[in-house]
Amino acid sequence: MAALAEAQPAKPSLADSIDPSTTESLKYKAERAAIDRSLRGPVLCFIGGAIFWLLLGSLFALIASIKMNVPGFLGDSAFLTFGRVRPAHLNAVGYGWGAQIAMAVGLWLMARLCRIEVRHGGLLYMAFGLFNAGVMIGILAILGGQGTSVEWLEFPTYAALVVFAGFALVAIWAVIMFRFRQPGHVYVSQWYILAAFFWFPWLYATANMVIFILPVQAAVQGPVNWWYGHNALGLFFTPIALATAYYMIPKVIGRPVHSYYLSILGFWSLAFFYSWNGMHHLIGGPFPAWLISASVVASIMMVVPVITTGINHHFTMVGHFNALRWSPTLRFTVFGAMCYTLSSLQGSSMAIRSVNQVTHFTHYTIGHAHLGLYGFFTMIMFGAIYYIVPRLVEWEWPSASLIRWHFWLSAIGVSAMFIVLSIGGLFQGFALEDPKISFLTSTNYANAFLWMRSISGIALTAAHIIFASSFALILLHAGVVRRRPTLLDRPA
Repeated sequence: MAALAEAQPAKPSLADSIDPSTTESLKYKAERAAIDRSLRGPVLCFIGGAIFWLLLGSLFALIASIKMNVPGFLGDSAFLTFGRVRPAHLNAVGYGWGAQIAMAVGLWLMARLCRIEVRHGGLLYMAFGLFNAGVMIGILAILGGQGTSVEWLEFPTYAALVVFAGFALVAIWAVIMFRFRQPGHVYVSQWYILAAFFWFPWLYATANMVIFILPVQAAVQGPVNWWYGHNALGLFFTPIALATAYYMIPKVIGRPVHSYYLSILGFWSLAFFYSWNGMHHLIGGPFPAWLISASVVASIMMVVPVITTGINHHFTMVGHFNALRWSPTLRFTVFGAMCYTLSSLQGSSMAIRSVNQVTHFTHYTIGHAHLGLYGFFTMIMFGAIYYIVPRLVEWEWPSASLIRWHFWLSAIGVSAMFIVLSIGGLFQGFALEDPKISFLTSTNYANAFLWMRSISGIALTAAHIIFASSFALILLHAGVVRRRPTLLDRPA
């Protein structure tokens, strides 16, 4: 079992620690250093691009959030109306940040696990340029009034094609790395990454094809839209985040994954059940009953991969929870893994018809989305960046205080947003169910909670600014030379 585990034993350090007393260990350490050098330029470009879109998306999010309470805010600008700035936020964060940081982390993990250097990296730079050009064109098109109004697919076709081309190059590169990997075990993290890099272009191309290029009948486009939107989260962002957690947790604490077989069960049950998800968002709509019922059943069955993965992560961590005090990577990753369990179980409950009847069309669904895409995926990506970047730039993070501020502002901000939107959404939902309460009154019930949402959004934006500052400082090799890692239990 130990041979099949994700991680080699390591000391609690941001730098890989292998006993230098053996020739094999020295060779392994030199091999990893060479891999990191080959990845340095492309991966840092993808991370830098992702952080840029995270900051811009945060600005759009604040504007949209304030408009929920003050509709006239920036109302004189057609480019910043709610109908444009909200999808601009969604796409900047979903594609510019989310998809791009997933590519960066996925490439690094794949190279490390395949034990192969990246050659001819010019194609990765081309992929970076194409992808970001596509996102930029798409965001400008949305702000200019050319968005499609189809959620998660707001980019016009000409921008979507460029985005697809950029991602396809990265996906092909990941397959090539896997094809020429060093002999040895195929780790579960590789399963998740390869699957994600296959699933996303398939989902994105199919959805754009049948909705915009060769559109199917209008009655079918709604299910296709939700099939894509839900599976983009479950079959792309989720596998990348889980692959990262399966790698980072054992690496930091220096022990194998609790059970290789549980990790495989989690992978295949995710692949089988999640692909049927999404239609439960259409409960009550004019769609075939079997379509909705099949999705409801699949959503409930998602408890299998969720509980399986949660058990595996927990028992891997048993006896090592004290490492959360000093490891920034572990702190972000474990927080994200806990949010995965909570958001997934919440999502399964929302597929129950009696629950859906209350939560549908309310801010409760928005809170759930933030817990999944931010609390789970984004927090794990933050943890991965704190682990990966020092190895790429050969320099330690200059300030433990900045990392601490980043974590607590992010954790408190997303937790507060989830809680206030969930409570406000329930008030709103119960009011909608009461025929004695007007629709306008039901929306007013959420007003106070929306102000609190804006405050939590400010906290998240501050966290992102701090995070971007830390990234800039480490690229500039700011601060004194550190011979030991930047840990959270030490002063900056």
